Amino acid sequence: MWNFKRTLWIIGGSLSLIMGLIGIIVPLLPTTPLVLLAGFCYGKSSPRLYNWLMTNPYFGHYIADYKSGKGVPLRIKVFAVTVVWTSVLFTLTMIPLLLVKVFMVGIAIFVTLFIFTSPLLKVKHKSSEIMG
Repeated sequence: MWNFKRTLWIIGGSLSLIMGLIGIIVPLLPTTPLVLLAGFCYGKSSPRLYNWLMTNPYFGHYIADYKSGKGVPLRIKVFAVTVVWTSVLFTLTMIPLLLVKVFMVGIAIFVTLFIFTSPLLKVKHKSSEIMG
């Protein structure tokens, strides 16, 4: 049975996935955090959509790397935090309500802590062997 909460999770996951897809093309949108968010939303709402996302050849590896503890690359983390704080600082200049400003800063701090405490994807370096 469809309920309102489940529908909102599916809409949130779908919007996040669409923005993640756009992020592959547009360098201003971070793909990895948006795909992770889509996976979270689908996991809360639809096992079918979650399984589709996990087995998707384009997006599945983002979630698989994160779930297996491989994490997210540092450049993606830095970029995601930069986008969060840029948008929050812009919003702070536009919104006159103090309570909203405090709420926005609180969310930005929480997101920043979450991003930087999540696992970091280790880049594999090919070791060169000297043949003698």
